[in-house]
Amino acid sequence: MSTQATLLTQFTALDTATVSDALDACGLPPGQGGLPPVWGRPKVAGFAVTVELEPLSGEHGGAHILTGAIAEAGPDDVIVVANGGRTDVSSWGGIVSAGAAVRSVRGVITDGACRDVGQARELGFPVFARAQVPVTARGRLRQKSTGEPIRLGDVTVSPGDVVLADEGGVVVVPRERATEVLQAAQRLADREAAIEADVRAGVPLPHAMRDARLAGTEEM
Repeated sequence: MSTQATLLTQFTALDTATVSDALDACGLPPGQGGLPPVWGRPKVAGFAVTVELEPLSGEHGGAHILTGAIAEAGPDDVIVVANGGRTDVSSWGGIVSAGAAVRSVRGVITDGACRDVGQARELGFPVFARAQVPVTARGRLRQKSTGEPIRLGDVTVSPGDVVLADEGGVVVVPRERATEVLQAAQRLADREAAIEADVRAGVPLPHAMRDARLAGTEEM
């Protein structure tokens, strides 16, 4: 297994809450909510392939949005779409889900609405979005950029950043600090597992969750 694939496997073993805490500990923006999976309970971790959309007002929109980015994406990638949180028009649909699934893309996170959820479900393709709406992007949106830094809510996503999404939210980990954040998250996960084990064994909650233990300043 490649180093990149191993990194993603290790992130996939975690949840977004734990990675968000690790981002906090590393002085980085934490995770965010409001981007739930639109079907099922998938978890995806991958390297960001970024696309930014913008309103189309009269002029021709050019090539169909998203198609070029999907054609270049692969099995370690997650498509991340910036559409300013708009929920009145779809920024992801069934045909692009099919195209991404064929490329073995891991999933999509769109800061906007999606449609054709049943098609994505049948494909087993994870979609995380602000909302669902049947309104087509055709004649309403055009692609502003691909492969450039974008905004996902309050966080900047650069191409190649690690993104992790599950039913709890979405986290963005700068690629150059991915190993640091991963190690911090793994330590936090071990600490929380030990605390939960104590609670289940009958240790009083105030003792199990004592400040020094939560801060990581005492031996487990």
